[in-house]
Amino acid sequence: MSIRDWPAAERPREKLLNQGAAALTDAELLAIFLRTGVSGQSAVDLARHLLNDFGGLRQLMEADLKGFSRHLGLGPAKFAQLQAVLEMARRHLAERIRRDSALESPQAVRDYLKARLRHEHHEVFACLFLDAKHRVLAFEVLFHGTIDGASVYPRQVVKRALAHNAAALILTHNHPSGVAEPSQADRHLTQRLKEALALIDVRVLDHFIVGDGEPLSLAEHGWL
Repeated sequence: MSIRDWPAAERPREKLLNQGAAALTDAELLAIFLRTGVSGQSAVDLARHLLNDFGGLRQLMEADLKGFSRHLGLGPAKFAQLQAVLEMARRHLAERIRRDSALESPQAVRDYLKARLRHEHHEVFACLFLDAKHRVLAFEVLFHGTIDGASVYPRQVVKRALAHNAAALILTHNHPSGVAEPSQADRHLTQRLKEALALIDVRVLDHFIVGDGEPLSLAEHGWL
């Protein structure tokens, strides 16, 4: 049966318009993105099949072009559409944290860092540079590492803080393993950077570690 023949309340698009996007399942959201199904499968059936093949919505959204395009109903055009949607979402989150003080919008900061770093397959270290009112000046990825570590040089962090005329910053890096618990090396690095930046009167407000769940705040755990 075609989706057009379903009761209006069960059609993904109508359901979204009437109840909001949060009311839809992963398959229903993906079906709206796909727009059409394939021979013998509605868009929702195809979406369920794809989610099963990929192992979930996150894995589908983080697939590379080759892995994405080998599946029925997908290809370079859909991949380009998806990347555009993801980038719009990241830019929307960036605008949210630029409007207000980072300290007044801690969840917005967490959401932005997840959007920027959680999909990375290798360790990445970045900074949110802030002005005196803790508004975001810039976000920069400063170091790329291997699957289990990144070499971070305090001198380079200090250099970029001076370039942005930052008064404070938030450190962040991801754990590709998905486990956000900080290592001893993470905590030691945080203290080294805090001491180096203090010499130029730049405060380290927090260090977030991005894993599979909510980013972990070293400041909230008393490790800063």
